[in-house]
Amino acid sequence: MPTPALLCALCFCLLAAAARAGYSEDRCSWRGSGLTQEPGSVGQLSLACAEGEIEWLYPAGALRLTLGGSEPGAQPGIVCLRPTRPFAGAQVFAERAGGALELLLAEGQRPAGARCARWGPRERRALFLQATPHPDLSRRVASFRFELREDGRLELPPQARSLGADATCRPCSHAELLLAVCTSDFVIYGSILGVAHDAELQESVITVAAARVLRQTLPVFRVGGSGGQGQASIRTPLHCGVHPGPGTFLFMGWSRFGEAWLGCAPRLQEFSRAYAAAHADHLHPCEVVLD
Repeated sequence: MPTPALLCALCFCLLAAAARAGYSEDRCSWRGSGLTQEPGSVGQLSLACAEGEIEWLYPAGALRLTLGGSEPGAQPGIVCLRPTRPFAGAQVFAERAGGALELLLAEGQRPAGARCARWGPRERRALFLQATPHPDLSRRVASFRFELREDGRLELPPQARSLGADATCRPCSHAELLLAVCTSDFVIYGSILGVAHDAELQESVITVAAARVLRQTLPVFRVGGSGGQGQASIRTPLHCGVHPGPGTFLFMGWSRFGEAWLGCAPRLQEFSRAYAAAHADHLHPCEVVLD
């Protein structure tokens, strides 16, 4: 008769084999079922790609997902998650040094926006997926896309942590504007052509006539055509109540999953005054040329 130690080893091997069988061919994504998982166990997954998808059917027990390889990154990194359908049956946490957990996705979250977390240099980049208890075995799917990027910022600004229905809406302070122009994924100035609202995704899409791109870390915007202007689409939560307005604005924000999300959008004159005052007092974080 097999010993308890042998049975435990067999269970571990079966769990590892089940996890391996769920990897995509390029090992950027994983799809598996909690029905094959031993109750109370923690499955171990590892994905080395910067982008991919997890689909956990009938979540049970827990999964630990290591991103970007087994070795901690030498540079700080930002991970962003977006549900690909209404998120059900589990919660997703970012692991922190010392075993602390930071909630990123909760059950019932909509497939819109993104939740992001930052890991420091040499901090292991791991997510912890924990099934939530339910009295029945009805079909539940915890599915999300992830995006992992190296990032040299000292910290993740509050506006960049949550993009979507649960994001906060408030004007940026002058200090936040000066920091955002130096650290945002994109900085463009232009005017608002129109705003469209999507009640299902709880998003508003601002169509901008972009006169000039001052900064972008990814090629989200391209300016060209007659007069040197081009159009850009920038997203913001629906509950922020964005509406068209006259004048020229400085749009700053974040690129997530190929989409631009608004962080701050002061009128150009307001930013110019704030920057001039900070420059005169030698308090500007970086040089900005608006002309």
